[in-house]
Amino acid sequence: MKTTLISVAELAALPPSDVLVVDCRHVMADTTQAERDYRAGHIPGAVFADLDRDLSDLSRRSEGLGRHPLPSESAFTDLLGRWGWLPGLQVVAYDAANGAMAASRLWWLLRLAGEHAVAVLDGGLAAWQSAGLPMEAGATERTPTQVVVHFDPDQVILDHDAVVGQSQQVVLDARAAPRYRGDVEPLDRVGGHIPGALNRPFADNLDADGRFRPAAELKNEFLALIGTHAPEQVVHSCGSGVTACHNLLAMEYAGLNGSKLYAPSWSGWVSDPSRPVAKG
Repeated sequence: MKTTLISVAELAALPPSDVLVVDCRHVMADTTQAERDYRAGHIPGAVFADLDRDLSDLSRRSEGLGRHPLPSESAFTDLLGRWGWLPGLQVVAYDAANGAMAASRLWWLLRLAGEHAVAVLDGGLAAWQSAGLPMEAGATERTPTQVVVHFDPDQVILDHDAVVGQSQQVVLDARAAPRYRGDVEPLDRVGGHIPGALNRPFADNLDADGRFRPAAELKNEFLALIGTHAPEQVVHSCGSGVTACHNLLAMEYAGLNGSKLYAPSWSGWVSDPSRPVAKG
């Protein structure tokens, strides 16, 4: 069972009946592009997960839950059933953004639902294609199943007040440094970061080839950043609760288990203009 990352060679060696492969590609500039790309060519047997439609509930944006509010338990249950998923079946998620858009999000949602047989394809679609492995076109149809999953509330923070003024925890912001500092803000109402949050750009988890760096290196860097805080006291944030999952995955891969996600993230935080904003 693979629980964090899986290599291209390991995925290629798995019998198709033993794995559910999920294409999680997302293009922010054109949210319909990824599904067209999937139908043009994907890893054989892969189903498609749309970040906005399947891995989020955009109808809840007005509730201050950020740009990508979490899907409901029932909606996520229905999605897994349509994919023919069963508990214990190995799931492999991949995308074209080194796991950040939005393979790590699906990985985390399954963890939130109590499932650990889920891994992100290291290097993503680019690594699969670079290895000269086959692709297929069209859309994959799988036999539906009847399943029920429940989310673990201890793994997620939705309460905005719970991420500030808490000496027993530390918030790690996965956005690029210019957005964290507030120099630029292309997506949300205002730039900056949650007061007290530290910056850990998710791109720092990767090497030049788009694969995750060695676990030992990641462990040392995260430990240096969080100081005396235990991994369970780490709360991950980003713009909308998507790329933050990349840092959470990196910590788990490095053996630093038990951190949480502030799901509304920056877009949820700034939905209320009265909340404080830190710059620099």
